[in-house]
Amino acid sequence: MLFLAKLFGILILVWFYMAAKEHNGPVINWPVIGFIGYWLTWWLAKMLFVLPLANVVPKHSVVEFLLTQMPVVFAVAVCYVIRKKLIASVSAS
Repeated sequence: MLFLAKLFGILILVWFYMAAKEHNGPVINWPVIGFIGYWLTWWLAKMLFVLPLANVVPKHSVVEFLLTQMPVVFAVAVCYVIRKKLIASVSAS
């Protein structure tokens, strides 16, 4: 189940690295910020949403799969906002 989370973690590193190169940002700092932001958000979403909802939703394979992928969706959304903020900070300078 964590395959998608790990895959998106690696893709976030590449995405932030490419954004840093494209916008002349620090190519080491941005991927590290994205990586930490992704995994921190993933962990928080898992603790705050998935674990409490796991006892409430029916035990069906599709529902369980969708529930376990919710942290990935939240983490990618937060990384999108972080990336926009980093690009805006470079553009303003």
